[in-house]
Amino acid sequence: MQARMSNPAMINPDAMKALQALAASTSTSEFPKGLLELVHLRASQINGCSVCVDMHPRMARKAGETDERLFAVSAWRDTPYFSDAERAALALTEAVTRIADKSDPVPDDIWNEAARYFDERQLGDLVLAIANVNVWNRLNIATRQIPGVWKV
Repeated sequence: MQARMSNPAMINPDAMKALQALAASTSTSEFPKGLLELVHLRASQINGCSVCVDMHPRMARKAGETDERLFAVSAWRDTPYFSDAERAALALTEAVTRIADKSDPVPDDIWNEAARYFDERQLGDLVLAIANVNVWNRLNIATRQIPGVWKV
């Protein structure tokens, strides 16, 4: 395996600063850190980003997530390991990540369920985090970045 090029964010310092600033803005919120990593992992699984699928479980473990939950995140609907709030966040993650799949990609029922559990700031941080991981997924996939090159 060989990358097509360095990750564009790695060679454009301004882009890296912007993406890091966006990530930092959501990581300082009251949104649960472990859940944030599960959101990152789920979006990355959907997008097929091998770099992020390799990286985010490591970060989730550092945030206190268990292997049981990490192994089950792709099947979150069918496992007992997630709370209703976590299920709402994962459903929103899937909807926002798969925006091209439906005419109404983020239906009111999914949005409203997430809004039941998260205040406006947390919900905003969740949407920003989903958008940010999707950007990273696209950068990594387009340039064929290699998983495991760096470890967290």
